[in-house]
Amino acid sequence: MAAGKQQNTRPWCPFCGMEVGRPSETVQRTMKEFPAGRCQCGAVYVAEATGHNIGAAMVECLVFACGDTWDLAWELIPEDDYLTGIVDDYDDVTHQVCPKRNLDGRAVRGVLYFVRLHKDIAEIAARFAKKKEAEAAVSAMTAPPLEPARDPKRAKQKADKSLVQQLVEAGDVDALVDLSFDDKRTLRFLQKLLYEPLPEKRYKTAWLIGQVAARLSTREPAPVADMLHRLFETCSDSASMPWGMVEAIGAIIAARTDIYGAFTRHLLNFMGDEGTREAALHGLAEIAAVRPDLVRSTPFYSLFPLLGHESAAVRGLTVRLLGRVKAKEVIFQIMGLQNDQREIILYQRGEPVKTVMSALAAEAVAEMQRP
Repeated sequence: MAAGKQQNTRPWCPFCGMEVGRPSETVQRTMKEFPAGRCQCGAVYVAEATGHNIGAAMVECLVFACGDTWDLAWELIPEDDYLTGIVDDYDDVTHQVCPKRNLDGRAVRGVLYFVRLHKDIAEIAARFAKKKEAEAAVSAMTAPPLEPARDPKRAKQKADKSLVQQLVEAGDVDALVDLSFDDKRTLRFLQKLLYEPLPEKRYKTAWLIGQVAARLSTREPAPVADMLHRLFETCSDSASMPWGMVEAIGAIIAARTDIYGAFTRHLLNFMGDEGTREAALHGLAEIAAVRPDLVRSTPFYSLFPLLGHESAAVRGLTVRLLGRVKAKEVIFQIMGLQNDQREIILYQRGEPVKTVMSALAAEAVAEMQRP
């Protein structure tokens, strides 16, 4: 008979010793995510099935403990603000700890990583979590209605580049949504159409992608999430031209802030590149029109210097964005632009719209002064 220490056991919390339940997927998906759970003693934990990605699991567990508030998580100091624990040899399939590291011929290398905040920090995190719940309720109100189920017996269409391009040129959102349900390659063909040197075509295609993604994701969010990942990967590839990619990312997030709002902060990564700066500002402004809190929860104050940028387009986009998030910190700087009559082209619903800086500044000031 095997020794007691070699027997498989149910996993336990390293802080209180109580058995813990099976980790589950959290509601809101992020760029990298592990199943998570919560112990009765207040500790939270995530499961990393391979044992090779513990660093990422540690970060996600800490952020989860902080109510998904990244800024709070980065400010905390180990031991001073929180304690950590780990349970090795965890098998996520059977939810057991297997000291022999083998179960029915299958290697077991997983871990459960635990974080428990100290009481004062936990109270702060709880307030953040409560605020996020209120924001999520507001976000749910902006979600599109559930898309009607398609008849499984219908004759399904097959997508190709030519057909998708025709529907994009016609602006036929309904047909594109139908085609996306029939053939998931539709999203890939749409992405390929973003490689376009003319900005008016890029913004139009990006806006249509956002509209299609919003409706498709009410029933099938996974293909849209996969598309978001592809767009981010393409943007981070120094060997590729990210034409239209940032515009599409912003359009998708703005169309479904309730699902993909967590990606908002990643748009700030594109502010340092002249080729993607305007697209990032446009995307942030589109998100702010629906959920200004998502932008305000990022380090948006880093955008304040752009009010003095040499490009009128950058200044105008920044004014529009800061007006939508009610950035009263810079209201006097924006007031100083109310006599600027330079023309700027912005995009609304994918269409170019001519305006002047003075009109944008006046609108932004009015937004900031509105209760």
